[in-house]
Parts: sequence; structure tokens; C-alpha cells
Amino acid sequence: MFALDDELSRWDAALPLVQGSERLKLLMALAWHLRQRDPARAQQLSAELVPLLSLLAPDAVMVQRARLHLISAEPAWLRGELDMAHYHAEQALLLCEQAADTLPASAAACRADACWIMAWACNDRGLSVEGDNWLRQAAAAARVAADPVRIDIIDAASGICDAFGDGRAAQQRWNGRFSNDLDRLPPIAAGWVSDFFGTCAFQRSEYGRAIGHLMLSFETALATGQIRRAIIVATNIGNGFTSLNAHEAALDWMQRGLDLARPSGWPLSIGMCLMQTAETLRQLGQREAAQSLLREALTTLAPLSGSRAYAVALEYQGDLALDLGNHAAALDSFTRLAVRGDALRQNDFQSSARRGQAHALSHLARADDALTAAQAALALAREHGDASSQIAALNVLADIHARHDLPVPELMVAPNAVLHYLQLALEIAATIDGYTVPGTLLDAAAREYAAIGDYERAYNIALRANTARDQTHSKEATNRAIAMQVQYQTERAQTEGEHHRQLAAAEAQRAEVLQQTSATLEHLSAIGQEITAHLDVAAVFRALDRHVHGLLDATHFSIFLLQPDGESLVCEFGIEAGKPLPRVRIDAADPNANTARCLRERREILVELDEEGTTPNLIPGTLPTLSLLFAPLRVGERVLGVMTVQSLLAHSYGERERLIFRTLCAYGGIALDNASAYRQVAATQEQLLEKNLELEQAYRALEEVSLTDQLTGLRNRRFFLQNVDADVAMSLRGYDAGLHRELNERDLLAAKDLVFFMVDLDHFKEVNDRYGHAAGDSILVQMQERLREVFRESDYVIRWGGEEFLVLARATHRDEAPGVAERMRRAVAERDFELPDGVRLSKTCSIGFACFPFLPEQPRLLSWSQVVELADQGLYIAKRSGRNGWAALYSTEATRADGVFARVMQQLDHAVADGEVRLVSNLTGPLVLAGERRRIGLSSDLETN
Repeated sequence: MFALDDELSRWDAALPLVQGSERLKLLMALAWHLRQRDPARAQQLSAELVPLLSLLAPDAVMVQRARLHLISAEPAWLRGELDMAHYHAEQALLLCEQAADTLPASAAACRADACWIMAWACNDRGLSVEGDNWLRQAAAAARVAADPVRIDIIDAASGICDAFGDGRAAQQRWNGRFSNDLDRLPPIAAGWVSDFFGTCAFQRSEYGRAIGHLMLSFETALATGQIRRAIIVATNIGNGFTSLNAHEAALDWMQRGLDLARPSGWPLSIGMCLMQTAETLRQLGQREAAQSLLREALTTLAPLSGSRAYAVALEYQGDLALDLGNHAAALDSFTRLAVRGDALRQNDFQSSARRGQAHALSHLARADDALTAAQAALALAREHGDASSQIAALNVLADIHARHDLPVPELMVAPNAVLHYLQLALEIAATIDGYTVPGTLLDAAAREYAAIGDYERAYNIALRANTARDQTHSKEATNRAIAMQVQYQTERAQTEGEHHRQLAAAEAQRAEVLQQTSATLEHLSAIGQEITAHLDVAAVFRALDRHVHGLLDATHFSIFLLQPDGESLVCEFGIEAGKPLPRVRIDAADPNANTARCLRERREILVELDEEGTTPNLIPGTLPTLSLLFAPLRVGERVLGVMTVQSLLAHSYGERERLIFRTLCAYGGIALDNASAYRQVAATQEQLLEKNLELEQAYRALEEVSLTDQLTGLRNRRFFLQNVDADVAMSLRGYDAGLHRELNERDLLAAKDLVFFMVDLDHFKEVNDRYGHAAGDSILVQMQERLREVFRESDYVIRWGGEEFLVLARATHRDEAPGVAERMRRAVAERDFELPDGVRLSKTCSIGFACFPFLPEQPRLLSWSQVVELADQGLYIAKRSGRNGWAALYSTEATRADGVFARVMQQLDHAVADGEVRLVSNLTGPLVLAGERRRIGLSSDLETN
């Protein structure tokens, strides 16, 4: 689950020396344990190991792929990208489930880690119940895996979460689960168990003991790559020092946390450090600095407003607002805290929120509300046995009664309500072992007794207050001494621990014969990152050549690549004494060529010659070298080719030089394989792009066809239905503007109406019957030309069906509609249509139109489809009244909104007679309102409106 820094150093050092399945194992270990230490490198290593997964059995591949999802999930959680973290963890769980039957232990361990991430992501959302459930599942999976370290870590984390919810219940539940002898536990488990002990001690106000435990937890978290845990524990240690009045030490620990959090960019970690530092500064009286830091903390934590950290920030914000006398702001903060405390089910927030609300409400002259809140705070504190919170609540109750004239409490035996609550507070204080009653509490009691004339008791209590202040000052000095002692002991333990770690590292370094200097290994690691970053073969060759000549004595350096047929090697790159070598070919079966032998045997070959010897199989035109080193370019079990470096000097390549060359070969193999894969992918992508372009063009053509009437070239009903809603929304926004501000002249003149025109050719059926359908089609084509002449390019001209057309005049004025209708009528009536055989026909059309919104005072009264029905109604009035004309229905000031659509459609004559509807038409004769009208299939509201 976690690993010590020393283990990572050993794995990193060994990585260049291994290939195949051993390399896969190291890559996975490093990627997993770098997920918080160095998330970017963890992702890089993850990408490198993916091609090696083919070496594993299918079920093992599923477990490793699940682990790769978790390597992506944890950084996403830390960055506050909780949905992304949830997705990756969920994918990991699915893969673990598939592998559970054949690999139960490894699948269960991976499942435990996935549940672990799910739990913390839920906690950061404020979903504490779900978080607890995921921790229970994680613990169950760890037990299936029979992993005692995971079991201890997850149980300790569950105990910590329980302690925040109800400290007393948590201690009862986990009592005896963990041994106090932490030396018997593995360091990683000991760190979490120590964190649990520290949290419980904190809940009991044993701050010195808590800090001691938490410092061990901090050191362990740092040494095992648990960066976020280290940040949280550092801020908790600072909080403990603040409680001991050791503010300098507190700020030092807050700074440690910030130094870890800021480079990470993790919002919860940064916000937590900022808010704890702000609280320490508030207690030091530096309110302006505290306010600035707290504001930054709340902004940083805003995306995680469901978390415990955000709730703590709200509490600190409320206390700071009380200090500043901003009681309205304090009330807002504590009210929000109450909501969060109830959601999180954590007692400390529930009680402090209501105590803070009561304090603020009292100063805002809301005495009854203040009293209710303070009584609720007292009840919660009593329920959970929290004596300190009871004293705080009773203090606030006394202050409320001192400020306001309120009914006295029941069973009051004191002279007044203020003294009643102060006496209760003093009685509870007396029950706390070792507790020094605050001088401020005794002073308040003394003032009250003096106010009622009991001067003797007031004097005696005032003496006790002075004594208490002396004791408090002494207690503060003791607390500071405890803080210094704990810090000194812990720092000494840190120094000793560091010394032991250095001794262990030195011993491990001596045991690694091949690891002569860490500088060389770091250099090789940096070189490897550079080489494997190239995706061009020529760039890989140049990088290898540069580093081979920089690190080794290399008179000759060449790279032979295996050809696709597997029968020969070709020198694709070669440099000798600064000059390029010819592109020679070597038979892979050549028994005398060391290059071919290295390929066949898949191992490193070193040839050492004395000065009298002759170089075997010397390539014509090359120098007679004395030291020749050959190594295969391998990626997993595949061999891509051979690299060779050669020197004119004898014995040039010792163990260190061979390690360097072997490492460069490993990086070179990976880089060349990546470059080859990239070329293939690039070629495939180019083909896909071409195909996608063709498909996109075909799709656009099909889409255009589907939205166009094939005879006339006009848009069809489908196009209209896809686009009309957007125009309706724009029209409504224009009318809504007057609801929010006073309209100016420009607003009043703005074109914000829609007009729906229904246009129908008169007696069109006779054309088809007499002249044939080709003649009818010709007239429809000419009709679209005349429609385009009359209407604007921005208007929608739609072939609605048969000889009927629908036109939507967009962004226009309703008063202009009659003029447009008349132009359309004349465009048909005053010009003949010419048939394909030259015959000329005179035709007329009938037009009906209606405006949206129908009733401008209530723009949403009728839908656009209902307005189209009204336009169709107008069309049939024109047809029944003699044709070659137009008719329209307008609302009036007398129009009644309730049921207007049904009245217009079914009782139009009454609506006109009552003045609810105004008919506008060019027809001079009487308009025939009644008669059959076919439905156009848009509105279904005739019966309900």
C-alpha cells in the first residue's frame, strides 16, 4: 500500500539493469509508490510498462490494469477532481472483480486500495456515511488478501473517522484493537495507529500526548510517500501547539504543512494549512492577517465545500467574525456550519455551530432565537458528555440573559437567570479533573453577585478569580514547557531516526556492487528520460550517439537493426572517429560476426584484444579496435537489433562502463520501439482522418438532403421543427427584458415578433388533373421563386406539404405582416405561371398568418404551435371567403387569457363579436368564419386551453 523512501531508491537503482518481466515488476512498484511523491513520473512509468503487460497471463493483466487505474485515480482525488477519481476507482473495481476467482489475494489487495480511494473521495464530498461504508469494504478486502499491514492501516483510518464523529464511542469501539507497543508493528502501520492514538488524545484534550503520537505519524507519512497525510498531520500538530499556547511552534508546523502543500497544488491540503494558520493568528490577536488567510482558504476549499476541512474553516470564520463584532457574518458562518455538521454527523461541529449562532443572535437583538440555539448547543454537549462545550454553552446562556429580559429557566434556585447558568457552569467545571476555572467565568459571577447586593460573596469569588488567573498563567507556562519538551524529544528522535536511515542506506549502497555512484545513476535516469521522449528514429540515433561518446571511450559506435524478414541486420547508424560508416548488411546466421551472435544469443558480448591481436571480421574501411562491446536492443522478449561500442584502447570497458552501455541499450530499445509504433500510429491516424473527412462530408450531404424538399429546394418540415424553438426563445428574451429593467426607445423599436404565414395555392388540384403532375411540379418550383422574392433571406420558407407553404418571418414587427401578405398575394396573382410545354396559367393563392406572441402582455400564453394553428385558421377564413386573399387573427386589449385558444379555434364568431379577437384581411366581402378546417398536426391543446 505504501513503501519507504529507501525501498524506492533501491528499485530506481535496479531499474536500468533489468529487462522483461522483472522490469515490469519494478516499473509497476515505482509507478504505484510515486503516485503522491511524483504523480507526473508515476504516469510516465505507467505508460512505459503498458507494452510489457503482454508478458503476463490474462488475469494478471487485469489486476495490473486495475492498479494503473488507481495510479490515475489517486492524483485526481488529490487535485479535487472527484468525478475523475471515482471513474478510475470504479474501473479498477470492475477489473478486480473479473480476476478475483483466479488471483484472489492480489485482486483483493487491489480492491482494498480502490475502496480506500473511494472512501476518501466520498469524505471530501462530505458523504461521510458512504465514506465509512467504503472503508468497511476496504477492510473486508484486506482481510481476504490476508495483508496485516493493510488491515491495520484501514482499521486505524476507520478509527480516526469514528473519533471525529463521536470520540467517546470511537474509543469504546476500537478499545483493545491496537497495541500500545508500536515498535512491534511495521513502520507504515505504526504511523497510522499512532495517528489514531493522537486523534483520540486530542479529543480528550491531552494535547501533549496527542502531539507526541502525531509527530511519529508525520515522520512515517513523509518517509512512505503519503504527502497528503503528512500535510494533514502537520496542521493537526500545529493545532495542538496552539491549544498549549505555544504559538511559535504552532506556526512552525503550519509552515511545514504549507511547504508540502503549495508545490502539490492540491486544494484541500492548501486550504487546510491556510485556515489552521489563520486560526493561530486569530488567537494571537492578528485579526487582519487571519482574515486574509481565511478568505484565501475558503476560496481554495470552495470546490470541496462538503468536506470536513471546509466545515472547520466555517467555524474559524464565525469565531473571527465574532471577534471583529460582525455578528451578521458570524451568524451566516455558524448557520452554514450547522448544516455541514448535521450532514457530516460530527458532534464537535453540531455543538459549536449552535453555540456560535446563539452568541451572534444575542448581539443581533434576536433574544428568543439566541436562547433556542444556546439551549440546543447545551443539549448536544450534554448528550455527548462534552464538559468543555457545556461550559461554553452555559456561558453564552448567561450572556444572553444578561443582555435581554427573558423568562427565567425552570427549577431556578439562584437569584437570577444569569447566576443560574454561571453556577451550573461552575458546578460542571468542578467535576473536570485538573481543570482550572477560567478567571473570566468567575469575574462574571462576581459582577452578578455585586449587582444584587451580595458584596461578600462577590468579593470571595473575585479573590478566586485572581487565584485562577495566577494558576492559569502558571498553567500556560507549564503548557509551553510541555510543548517545548515534546518538540525537543521528537526532534531528537527524528535526528536519531535519520542517523539510522543513513546507516542503513550506506549498508545497502555497499551491498550494491554495480551501483558505484548515485550521481551516475541519476545521470543515466535523466538520459533515459531524454532518449525515450523522442519519437523520431533519427533523433533517437543522435541522442544515443551523443551520450555514448559523452560517457564512454567510443572510437566506434554503431546501431544495427533487425530487418522485417528476421534474416539480416543492417547498420542504420554508425560513427567512427567522427565519420559516418557505410550501411552494411550482416546475415543473422553469420557464425563469425559478433553482431549476429549477440542477436542470436540475446546477451551482451565483450571482446578484449591485446595490441598484437587482430580485430575479427573487421569491416573494410574501419579501424582495428581492441575493446569491443555488443549488447542487444531488447523490449521485453523482443530483440530489435544490436548496439556496439568499440575503442582503440585495450580493456576500456569495465563493470561500470558495461552497466552504462547496458542501460543506454535498454533506453534505446524502448525509444526505437516507441518511434516505430508512433510511425505506424501516425500512418493509421492519417488514414482515419481521411476516412473521417469523407464520412463527415457524406453526413453533411445526407443531413442537407434530410432538411431540404427535393422538388423545390426549400427547407422542409424537419428543418423547421429543429430550428423554431431557438427563434421562439430569442423572441421571449426580448419580451422578458421589460420585466427586469425599464425599456428604452431602442428596446421599444427592436424587432422581436415572429410571424407565421400559411400560403396555399388556390385550386391546385385542377392543374394536376388537367395538365398532369409534371405541370403541377413546375408551378410549385416557380412558387418557391416568388416566395423567395417576397420574404427575406433570414426568414424560413418551408414546403409544408403538397401546394401549402409555411413561412416564419423572424425578428420582425407584427404591424408589418399585412403588407408582406399583400405583396405575396400579388406576386402570385399578377404574374402567370409557365408550364413545361409553354402554356401560361394564371393562379392565385390564399394566405393566413398569426403573430407570436399572440398576446404580447403574456408572451408565454400560447405556444408557437398554437400560433401556427391560428395562422391556419386565418388561411381557411380566406379560402372560405372567396380566395385570392389573406386573413389574420390579432389579440386585442379585451382578450381574456384564460381558455383563449379553445375559444378562438372553436367559437371564433363569439370571440370576434366579444372583441377578444380582431380579424384583419384584404377581402372586402363578408368573412366566413365557420366551416370545416383540417388539422395540421401541431397543437394538441384544443381541449385544455
